[in-house]
Amino acid sequence: MPMIYKFPLKMHVGAPSTTIVKEGQIVKRGECIANPEGLGAKIHSSITGKVTKITENEIFILADDNQSTEYIKIKKCGKIEDTAYEAGIVGAGGAGFPTHIKLKSQVPDGYVIANCVECEPALHHNIEVLEKKPESIIKGIRYAMTATGAPKGYIAVKAKNKKAIASIKKALSGATDVEVKELRDIYPMGEERALIHEIFGIWLNPDQLPFEAKCVVLNGETLENLTNAMEKGKPVIDKDVTIVGKLKGGNESHVFLQVPVGTPVKYLIEKAGGIDGEYGEIIIGGPYTGKSEDIESAVVTKTSGGAIVTIPLPKYEGPIGLLVCACAADETRLRNVAEKMHSEVVGVATCKNVVKVRGLNKCLTPGDCPGQAEAILYLKKQGAKRVLIANCSDCSNTVMCCAPKMGIPVYHHTDHVFRTIDYPLTRRLAMEEK
Repeated sequence: MPMIYKFPLKMHVGAPSTTIVKEGQIVKRGECIANPEGLGAKIHSSITGKVTKITENEIFILADDNQSTEYIKIKKCGKIEDTAYEAGIVGAGGAGFPTHIKLKSQVPDGYVIANCVECEPALHHNIEVLEKKPESIIKGIRYAMTATGAPKGYIAVKAKNKKAIASIKKALSGATDVEVKELRDIYPMGEERALIHEIFGIWLNPDQLPFEAKCVVLNGETLENLTNAMEKGKPVIDKDVTIVGKLKGGNESHVFLQVPVGTPVKYLIEKAGGIDGEYGEIIIGGPYTGKSEDIESAVVTKTSGGAIVTIPLPKYEGPIGLLVCACAADETRLRNVAEKMHSEVVGVATCKNVVKVRGLNKCLTPGDCPGQAEAILYLKKQGAKRVLIANCSDCSNTVMCCAPKMGIPVYHHTDHVFRTIDYPLTRRLAMEEK
């Protein structure tokens, strides 16, 4: 049955891209359909078909019955950063910062870091790529090193991913220009400043960029896309995705590699077995930073790492306080969770480590947090009988050191996700992680 693919015009940091196709036009897989305006990225069709509708925010394409893995190649460029621009490469694991801009950074005495931490629990596609084809990421980091002039590269991965680490080391064959860095299994280890602190022992200020530590940080899948662009002329038209949760057949993760961008998430969920009965939310992204979306409208984008089908949220029809952190859900998301729990929000507090940078919440030292007794006491005085938090591993630990003593039960906004996949709840850190 023919399928409609939807291409959001904003799959990156910056302004939405501008459509360069018309309704009724036939497009081929790999063809550019939108160009960036200022800071942004090109968007290419992932399928061959007919443009059926164009709105202010999206392009809809009806796919032909017969599809090929072939694609229109991008034009050849002399510079690596120009190739990244033509391919529409953006950060595949976060907000989608255009990669060609990062590659223009010059760090002749610095480093390129491949962020393969896969910070969000439940997502496993980055690790699977490391296990199956580490060369694509190793080549990508070396292309990035050439572009930026960096003499040294690090591939950062959690120490628990032993199979992936062994695969990378075997592929490196004793090379010294690229090195594996094994990291602790805490959230948010994949945040850029947390990553730099773990490797080099220094904290950047919240308003500083990795460049100020002589570092360029790129997601592992982003580097794979760079390799594909350099060696195959391939634009970003496919995405690695994890589907997990309340599915028929169990809650094990299903990894789909190279899924066409624009694919309906509903289709992938069905491919993974389908939803098992009643569910709570469809979260696009990971448990900590993902957003609840409508299953009928959600599609795979250049930055969507996964989809999680959760069990129904717990009910608490009483007064609740919200503790907002910079590392996970914002106040809007916490209020959304509280509403679905049928709770009455009576107070909002902010983690003392949060500072505002260009209007956004940033953590002073992500993953290394202060006590939260003052915030919990404030919420209790506002009448909260329970609190809903969105803290990192360490911050949640500090909440658990004080809230129960005050007689305040704690919910974390990831609880219903982790109960779905039988993952330990975000509460106290194990001693070996401290």
